[in-house]
Amino acid sequence: MKNDPTVPAEARFETRAIHIGQEYRSETGAVIPPIYMTSTFETGNPGGFDYTRSGNPNYRNLQHTLASLENAKHATVFASGVSAITAIAFGLKSGDTILSELNIYGCTYRLFERVLRKFGVDIQYVDLSDPANYRVITELKPALVWLESPTNPLLKILDIQAISDVAHAVGSAVVMDNTFASSLLQRPLDLGADLSLLSTTKYSNGHSDALGGAVCSNCDEWQEKMIFAQKALGLQPSPFDTWLTSRGVKTEAIRMERHCANALELATRLEAQVGVKSVRYPFLASHPQYDLARKQMSGGSGMLLADFGHSQEGALAFIRRLRLFTQAESLGGIESLVCHPATMTHASIPRDVRESAGVTDGLIRFSVGIEHVDDLWSDIESALQA
Repeated sequence: MKNDPTVPAEARFETRAIHIGQEYRSETGAVIPPIYMTSTFETGNPGGFDYTRSGNPNYRNLQHTLASLENAKHATVFASGVSAITAIAFGLKSGDTILSELNIYGCTYRLFERVLRKFGVDIQYVDLSDPANYRVITELKPALVWLESPTNPLLKILDIQAISDVAHAVGSAVVMDNTFASSLLQRPLDLGADLSLLSTTKYSNGHSDALGGAVCSNCDEWQEKMIFAQKALGLQPSPFDTWLTSRGVKTEAIRMERHCANALELATRLEAQVGVKSVRYPFLASHPQYDLARKQMSGGSGMLLADFGHSQEGALAFIRRLRLFTQAESLGGIESLVCHPATMTHASIPRDVRESAGVTDGLIRFSVGIEHVDDLWSDIESALQA
């Protein structure tokens, strides 16, 4: 899928996002491919489709687009980000081990602990932002090394290339959840990862109106596993949701530019604010992995973490005073959201485990949208003053 003869080989991200994945228009001359809202197809059709659970023109279009944007040979789309995680996990067997970054998405942790363990998969957690812990990969020789970078919600940056080199030396595959970074800002496969996972609900679609997930790879064997999981487990998305995501991804580059600019500006202002306990943003010089972030990513993304020194009650009171930041889970939409990880996205993680990873009651996670940055800052200032 890396090459499309209708698009120049040297075409950049913005051009490929718009022009790749535009098949099935020739019969009518439609500028945008239609939505194929059908459950089944007549046998012997030119596209080889049979039943939408195992393939649909809208899936195929989005898969072509995402594969190109992630610089991948393959991409498979799913009903949600968690569906994509499930598809990868389905490729494991009893007795396998996952070595996971300590700080991961709460729903990933829940699936690992409450589902995979029941089927005999062992999961170990370690702080992979510390190179001294790479030795654990060599010791365990896990089937999968599971990464997020930036992590959710602590925004830790992991060295994908270095970790992949160590993992591959002992035969381990590397999964990188690229959701927080986006396909524009980071290419995990180019950095050595075997699988790049996306919740397309977030920055790929960007409008908070469709669920979706995707797994991208350059490995034929993994691609076969993804196709099988999509069909056998019923993890397929709807044609309408994939059509919406195909529409959203066309503006990903221009949206991400504003997300990054707004988030960096807010982070800079917050860091200078008297009384703010801590601010974390990958492209702030104060970030502990700032140099690595600048090397690995082309922008800092739209996620921002702050601690105003509040208790859980104080943090929630601050959140309720915001007007332009809607209190909600999810991220990556054009609108700004605010989240209290301890009681929302990471509530399924036991308190002691959560706090040992650094997710404390005072942390507040902002998904910075594309509104005018001065309006967003005024909203935060007013809530802090209140």
